[in-house]
Amino acid sequence: MANVSLRGLDAPTLSRIRPTARCGNFSVNRLIVETLHERYAMGRHAFDDLDELAGAWSETEAAAIDIAVAPFARIDAVSWSRPN
Repeated sequence: MANVSLRGLDAPTLSRIRPTARCGNFSVNRLIVETLHERYAMGRHAFDDLDELAGAWSETEAAAIDIAVAPFARIDAVSWSRPN
């Protein structure tokens, strides 16, 4: 396993990292290593978007979703009006 020196880490960033490491009951080094591993490990990539759903629904499923979410597009004027 390789050793790497981390240079140029500013104090405010380190002060935000330390409590996170303490909460997990591990060292700052371990937090940094695990964070890098999660982000760059071969064959692993956590997606935080919905790209995998694009084009996955049938036309019937897409229509059902459109109907299900339609009420969320309506604006209740009473809720958004200012009191006099």
